[in-house]
Amino acid sequence: MLAIELAADIIPPVTTGDTLQKAIDRMVEFRIRHLPIVNEQQFLGLLSENDITDPDHNLLVSSLSQLLVNSFVYQDQHVYDVLRMFYEHKLTVVPVLDAAKNYAGLITLSGMSNGIAEITSATEPGGIIVLEINTKDNSMSQMAQIVESDNAQILSSHVRTFPHSTRMEVTLKLNKPDISAINAAFLRYGYDVKAIFNQSDDDDDSMDRYDSFMNYLNM
Repeated sequence: MLAIELAADIIPPVTTGDTLQKAIDRMVEFRIRHLPIVNEQQFLGLLSENDITDPDHNLLVSSLSQLLVNSFVYQDQHVYDVLRMFYEHKLTVVPVLDAAKNYAGLITLSGMSNGIAEITSATEPGGIIVLEINTKDNSMSQMAQIVESDNAQILSSHVRTFPHSTRMEVTLKLNKPDISAINAAFLRYGYDVKAIFNQSDDDDDSMDRYDSFMNYLNM
């Protein structure tokens, strides 16, 4: 998934000719702490609420001397780059630019969460198994073979490493709700199974929990 697939234009940027009060009002309206500054299609920088320190909010945005000019992603960058930008710079929005550095749209936190849900298959039915292995034993082909031997497939995988350790945690989201047999197979092959999460149609409330989370973000 690319950044442009998550970009939207639901939050209008401000221009250098707008007042600081207009920028503040827009941040309050959309419950964000950052706002892109765009003249025509040219991206000039990202305005943070912390940049607005002058008590005179009738001043123009152009009066600000410092902006987050490097806080953006190009439209053909991967969604992981967007996630890293959110995390490293503690942003509430990430601007998306085309190859000529023209403004193409904005990614919000709720848009980012939708993207994460899609690429991790979080809303798809199925079980989850968490393995702890040595880093040198990280063979996705072997894990896939064990899963596929039970007529299942890996929908997504996630690897978590630990500082100063040769151990790592691998989380597999599978397309099969009942993964008890797959768990037993991993144990037979000597894997350290940390946790399994079986899922049945009767108790599948993942979509309800996801919708509740999205409603919380949009409050």
